[in-house]
Amino acid sequence: MMISRGLYGTLWILSCFGLFLSEDLQISGPTNGAVGGSVVFAPDNLPNTSIITVQWHFGSTVILTGPLDSLIIVPAYRDRVSFDRNTFALELWNLRLEDSGIYRLTVLTSAGGQLTGETSLVFENITNVRVIGPEESLIEAESSANFSSEGTGIITSVQWMKDNRPLSPSNSIIFSSDHRSVSISPVQRSDSGEYQCTYRNPASSQTAKPVRLIINYGPEDVSVKGEDVVDLGVRVSLSCSANSEPAASFSWKFNETDTNVTTDTFTINETDFTHSGDYICTASNNVTKRNASHKHTLTVKGGGGGRGGGLSSGAIAGIVIGVLVAVAGICGLTVYLTKTKKIPKINLGQHGPARGAAQSRQEPDLNYADISHFQKAGERVNLGNTSESSTEYAEVKPGGKSRAPPPPYGHQVRT
Repeated sequence: MMISRGLYGTLWILSCFGLFLSEDLQISGPTNGAVGGSVVFAPDNLPNTSIITVQWHFGSTVILTGPLDSLIIVPAYRDRVSFDRNTFALELWNLRLEDSGIYRLTVLTSAGGQLTGETSLVFENITNVRVIGPEESLIEAESSANFSSEGTGIITSVQWMKDNRPLSPSNSIIFSSDHRSVSISPVQRSDSGEYQCTYRNPASSQTAKPVRLIINYGPEDVSVKGEDVVDLGVRVSLSCSANSEPAASFSWKFNETDTNVTTDTFTINETDFTHSGDYICTASNNVTKRNASHKHTLTVKGGGGGRGGGLSSGAIAGIVIGVLVAVAGICGLTVYLTKTKKIPKINLGQHGPARGAAQSRQEPDLNYADISHFQKAGERVNLGNTSESSTEYAEVKPGGKSRAPPPPYGHQVRT
């Protein structure tokens, strides 16, 4: 149905009069509405003169217009509005989201005045939005995480976010039909983070406080950092690490024997040969109930004694220096005693080698000679019978008389 030419003429007249005289109508608002519900817009003050025409607009769209006794309602609103000729109130029911906006009443009085008033329709403000997340511990590849949301007001859309970024559906992320809940199954470590949702309607929006999701995993990728080969007597630290949520606890074994060390670092203050062997670090997760190990082989090298049967290179150098000093001292003492005659010299005879050491006396040096082949005649010594095999010794002093010979070796001296 088309608006008649008379209606357009009325609107033109209303506009022209409005150029000369206008007065405001007071309409309470804004008015809260709900999808499917109804609202009533009515002016608080009525004109005190007779009314020629009345018109209600929604934005730039005409809802109804005309004289009070012959109002025209446009087809789009014919089954959704009613008008009270006494109060000029407009009732709108079966509300839709697109009904949110500005509503304006315009009247033209018989006195030629134009009166207008505005109000607005908003949907109920959204409040008390919150997210409810899982409370149990979640284990990677084993558990499922379920989120739900709630809030008051008319909800027209729900947006889920993870770490302030939109959360999109996938093979493991599934939304409910109204998007008010979401399920993640099975969870992965990449699902850890902060989850929240935003409720919206044309009038308002509200975002829930984030709920933090923690996915427990590990331990895995256990490793031990430290030297493989070290010298004797040095300090050694072996450091163990693992990927784990929550952080792993550690224990150490040495050659399959518990060490009672439960930190991530195993320290040897001073190495010896007994420290050579396999050091096994075991990482454990008390939530996932899993553990993993890594073996590190340490070799202590060196020689000598020590606690482990060897000496350090410093100890060996000290011993060598000590021996050299001792040898030098002995040599020096020997030279000193020889020069001070505290050690007797060994003299050689003029006719052959000496057979013994000379006694230390006040007398001149003595020489001994084998005279078994000589024959005595007065003060001279003559050769005797060379066929004799016995050996005799005599003391011979140059320029002096011979003395009695010392006892023979094996025989008496024959006279």
